[in-house]
Parts: sequence; C-alpha cells; structure tokens
Amino acid sequence: MEKILLTFLAAGSLISAEASLFQYGLTFAPEAVGATGSGTGTVIYNDVTHSLQMSANFSGLSGNVTVTHFHGPTASPGVGTSGVAVGNPSLPSFPTGGTSGSYIQTLDLSLASVYGNTYLNTTHAGNIPAAEAAFFNAMNQGRIYWNIHSSAFGGGEIRGFLNAVPEPSSLALLGLGAAAIAVRSRKAVRK
Repeated sequence: MEKILLTFLAAGSLISAEASLFQYGLTFAPEAVGATGSGTGTVIYNDVTHSLQMSANFSGLSGNVTVTHFHGPTASPGVGTSGVAVGNPSLPSFPTGGTSGSYIQTLDLSLASVYGNTYLNTTHAGNIPAAEAAFFNAMNQGRIYWNIHSSAFGGGEIRGFLNAVPEPSSLALLGLGAAAIAVRSRKAVRK
C-alpha cells in the first residue's frame, strides 16, 4: 500500500511541476465609504501563452461604471493602494455605463498596450517580460487588486484582491500525503 501511495505522490508532483495555469479568485467589496456595489471575479494566468483570462460579475454600484483595471503591487498583501498595473486606461470591452454586469475577456500580457504607462515605463523601464513577471509575482503575493470605478466614486467604488486558488493536483497531492501519513501511523501503532 505504501509503494502505491508513493507512486501516486511522485506522479502528482510531476504533473504539478508542468502546470502553467494559475488561478485566482476575488470578492469585490466597497472601497469607499458609502459605496454599495459587490461582486466576484476569477483570473487565470497562463505563463506559457502570457494570457490573462478574466471574468467578473458585479451589481449594485452607486453610479455607472467608468473604468476598471488592476492596481498594484501594494506594499502589503490584501491592503493599501497602488497605481494601475494592467488595463490601460481600462480593461477592453468592460461594460461601462451601468451599475451591474458580467465580463469575460482575455489579455495578452506580452503586449505593451495592456500595461499602465507608469508601471511599464517608469517602474520596469519598458521591459515587458519584467513587467509581466512582477505582475505575476505580485498576484501570487496577494498584492494586486481589481478595481471598478464608477461615476459616483471616481477613485474606485469596489475592489477585490486576487487570492491564489490551489490547483486540483495540489489538493490531491495533499490528500495522498495525508493518507500516507495515516497508513504509516497505523502501522507504527500496531507494532
């Protein structure tokens, strides 16, 4: 039994090492006092194709959507403010002019046009691969937030920090590891 579990653990680690998709979830909450909106979102980053797939559902905004983008990196995970990193000046085809909506879009992070001007040209000296790598690292650290601005709250009505979602193979690997420990513990108790 132990050999079977070790085989599954080894196979799971190989699969995990080849993964190129990184998923993040977020909950939009009011950023400003008096803001009323809420929502949820998902972001999937592919480090091979350099794509950022985004989806969001939001409702109840105090004013009509004007722009939306990703800010970061903040100084600390889950708190603070920062300049625009991605979405120049707004994410393409985001539904503006209403107080609710849904959004699905994919960006190519290998293009200079998707980055905020200061983020790309001042912070990263126009180096697109460096800007992309820094954005990815900041997402993994919880230092990037998706902000939706409205006519009532020009500085931002709702926002949500991206939180990494464990991939299924990591969860399976964790479960197999726990099972192996349990089997080993039972054998030790019997002796």
